[in-house]
Amino acid sequence: MTTRSQAVGAYGERCALRHLIGAGLRPVARNWRCPAGEIDIIAWDGPVLAFCEVKTRRTEEFGSPAEAVVPAKARRLRGLAARWLAQTGTTADEVRFDVLSVRLTGAGAARVEHLKGAF
Repeated sequence: MTTRSQAVGAYGERCALRHLIGAGLRPVARNWRCPAGEIDIIAWDGPVLAFCEVKTRRTEEFGSPAEAVVPAKARRLRGLAARWLAQTGTTADEVRFDVLSVRLTGAGAARVEHLKGAF
């Protein structure tokens, strides 16, 4: 991954985090890593614990940001969520997997679409 791609991704995650906070979610972890991978954002949405994948795109040349979350990625995120829950001892009556699609515009603010329960 290039430095520019990393910068775009980091900017998208900051935009997504602001969006989640503005929507009333309470973040508990960001960029949680283990040997199996990374979870971008973990946040409480009331009593529901949301594991959030953030995808940022400058163009839609290769599809929408959400389309980048393929079944293999969804399976990996479910496994990472189970590891995070076990490692932290956190319990939740309900968990959810969300995708935040961040589209960068030429000028102005990025557009964030929050797909709750995306998979």
